Amino acid sequence: MQSKVVSAREAVDSIRDKSTVVSCGCENLLLPEKVLTELENRFLETGHPRDLTEIHPIINGMGPGLGLEHFAHEGMTRCTIGSGFSYLKTSKMTGLLRAEKIPAYIIPMGTVFQMLSNIASGEKLTLSRVGINTFVDPDVEGGCMNKIASNTLCRKIVLEGEEYLAYDNPKIDVAIIRGTTSDEFGNISMEEEPVNLGVMTMAMAAKACGGKVIAQVKRLSKRSSIPPRQVLVPGIMVDMVVVDENQSTTGGDVLNPALTGEIRMPVSKLDPLPLDVSKVVSRRAAKEIRRENAVVNLGVGIPVNIPMIQVEDNTDIGTIFFPEHGSIGGVPGDRSIFGTNVNPEAIIDSTNVFHFFRGGGLTQSFLGFGEIDQYGNVNVSKFNGIVPGCGGFIDIAHRTEKLVFCGNFSAGGAVVEIENKKLVIKNEGKYHKFVNKVEQITLNGQEALKKGQDVTYVTERAVFKLTEKGLKLIEYAPGVDIRKDIVELIPFPIIVENPALMDENLFC
Repeated sequence: MQSKVVSAREAVDSIRDKSTVVSCGCENLLLPEKVLTELENRFLETGHPRDLTEIHPIINGMGPGLGLEHFAHEGMTRCTIGSGFSYLKTSKMTGLLRAEKIPAYIIPMGTVFQMLSNIASGEKLTLSRVGINTFVDPDVEGGCMNKIASNTLCRKIVLEGEEYLAYDNPKIDVAIIRGTTSDEFGNISMEEEPVNLGVMTMAMAAKACGGKVIAQVKRLSKRSSIPPRQVLVPGIMVDMVVVDENQSTTGGDVLNPALTGEIRMPVSKLDPLPLDVSKVVSRRAAKEIRRENAVVNLGVGIPVNIPMIQVEDNTDIGTIFFPEHGSIGGVPGDRSIFGTNVNPEAIIDSTNVFHFFRGGGLTQSFLGFGEIDQYGNVNVSKFNGIVPGCGGFIDIAHRTEKLVFCGNFSAGGAVVEIENKKLVIKNEGKYHKFVNKVEQITLNGQEALKKGQDVTYVTERAVFKLTEKGLKLIEYAPGVDIRKDIVELIPFPIIVENPALMDENLFC
């Protein structure tokens, strides 16, 4: 048998101009950095491969020279498609998108995985109801993230009386994935990775198109030495293996074995949260979990604090936390390893996660917000010069019966402190999050009402409910003047009918 092990340069030399390349990674989790670095180096040295169509299901890389940043060169990338781009204003790729140098398109994360799964099955079209009347709808923006992205990737069709977004499935020429161990035949295991991120779906999609699969791993073993139950990507789906003995560990210099389920660590080892406005928001949001064994998704930002609130306040009622990257149960890891859980009970693949979400499996979701408008619309995908995209937000919100949006009332220089169980607003932020019209519709509030979803917005000074007549103030913080600190700072009418005072215990 001929070994599939090649150098990183040999692997990227096989990638031709005008190829469509899909790569794995979630921020800085599961990044095949050695292969991506060599791909960039080859382009800088030779000008090839060029005119690539780059696809990433999840925001890929978070920091200088990581992940998607390797594709951030004019001429190298003809088009970029993903569920998001970057939370950082320093991102080179975001700079190119804003300068209209590379056409950029957003597709909801679950829909990207659905497309890859359909490509693997040889299907030409992907139909989805996820995202109707949001910015990915062709009647709104069609997922186009800059002016140069002139054509949408989907169209609207009616099937048996219901509207669907229809995507033409692309041909995948190359899949770049990562694992922990490969045997000589290319069987891949992921024992040191806390998430799978759809790597097998990517590999199958490439193979179905006659494309190549390049797998980066940390170590090599003899053929058939990996227990078959531990093989995540079979060798028949892998063409080339690149070994990187210095492959970075997900989440830091040393892998926390509690993320992979190897051990279970005492939750008391986790650091308690400081008392600030974010903790107040998290505490109030946590009170919305009223059902025992609720299956809950947590978005980026403040929502991630909710499990620690339950631990500190001893209010856990068997809540099952289920991030979109596949860890089920346990307590979510910190922001730098978003999408992982400490002490998970199970870890499944991202492709299957979104099957569950689209089927209505979540009890409720806690998500962040960038902007909220008078119709209850929420924007998290494009604001203040950054292009984080929607990630899994639209998929998560699609059929969750109860949605709770968590965030600070204003941003950009806001100084809000807690004194004597009261909120003291010393300086308002220059960015008002309540606006007449959101820059981009990531959640359509009126569509949520039509579906019968329960929508709540929690800030440090006020809690609102979405009603048929608009946003209704249902609670306000002690120390806050309703008119001066809430009503006069919202540029549209809200309903104020005997709101309750927020529990003072939230502020101590």
